Amino acid sequence: MLSLILTSLLTFVELNCENLFDTRHDSQKNDTEYLPESTRHWTRTRYWNKINNIAREIISCGEPPAYVTEKHCDIPQDFHLPDIVALCEVENDSVMNDLTKRSLLRNCNYDYVMTSSEDERGIDVALMYHKFTFRIITHYPIRVPTVKGMRKTRDILYVKGQTQDNDTLHIFVVHAPSRFGGERKTRPFRMAVAERLSESIDSAALSAQDPNIIVAGDFNDGIGSNAMKHVCSHGMTNITHNASGAKGTYRYKGKWERIDHILGSRNIASNTIATYIHCPAFLVEEDTKYGGTKPRRTYNGYRYSKQGFSDHLPLVAWLRLGKRHY
Repeated sequence: MLSLILTSLLTFVELNCENLFDTRHDSQKNDTEYLPESTRHWTRTRYWNKINNIAREIISCGEPPAYVTEKHCDIPQDFHLPDIVALCEVENDSVMNDLTKRSLLRNCNYDYVMTSSEDERGIDVALMYHKFTFRIITHYPIRVPTVKGMRKTRDILYVKGQTQDNDTLHIFVVHAPSRFGGERKTRPFRMAVAERLSESIDSAALSAQDPNIIVAGDFNDGIGSNAMKHVCSHGMTNITHNASGAKGTYRYKGKWERIDHILGSRNIASNTIATYIHCPAFLVEEDTKYGGTKPRRTYNGYRYSKQGFSDHLPLVAWLRLGKRHY
């Protein structure tokens, strides 16, 4: 009997926004660095400029570079708004409301869900999605137990939803602890996140015979780390391991690093058309100290740049999903 496969393209983006704070003080969080009276002079004007710069960056991810469309003929050459965007380092609901409803994205029909974790600085993760191509069924935060010496960190965001073809997606958004204080010293903190995440992946995997699971975020670790290996051992493939484009998503002391990742279950990995690090000219600038280029960030030290975006570059994955009918 012949089968008919009905599929559609889905664009998934991951981006660390780098300190997307509002200008109001949260008395329960250590956010004083990003207030109008702080040393950074984080004013409403600078805030709205950052909001619209992040919006512009997300919109630009909808236009695949020529080297991608030339190699993958099933990716359209015309503009296509990203369907789902996993965001790290967003402060609160107010910031996400401004980004989706009051920025350059205000007419793009995006909605969002996010965490409200115990991170001491008040930064969280969010999932922004196009309401016409993805419908949320349920979502909730997953708290990460602390280990010795570890501060309370960001919750993992879990989202279950359906695409326009009624495919069910399980999505986890992660922002693991940084390497501040030393990579070796903080290694157990990221492993704690990996272990909690892996437990949740295993639970999601029980929901169907071949579930669609996506994990995305800033892991603050390369693919060869023990934490990343642990997550991948639970049926996940790093689909952005060989992403084309820039050499990395983050640059530290002149060295490009790949610490942002998108992972997929078997079905996701087999239906990934292309992945790349989005790097148009306006997102990077000359690295005058180490040579080459680096992400065009909002602050270099305490020097503000109106043209700045983030210290991370976005990851883009094009997926072909759909239902098989007999």
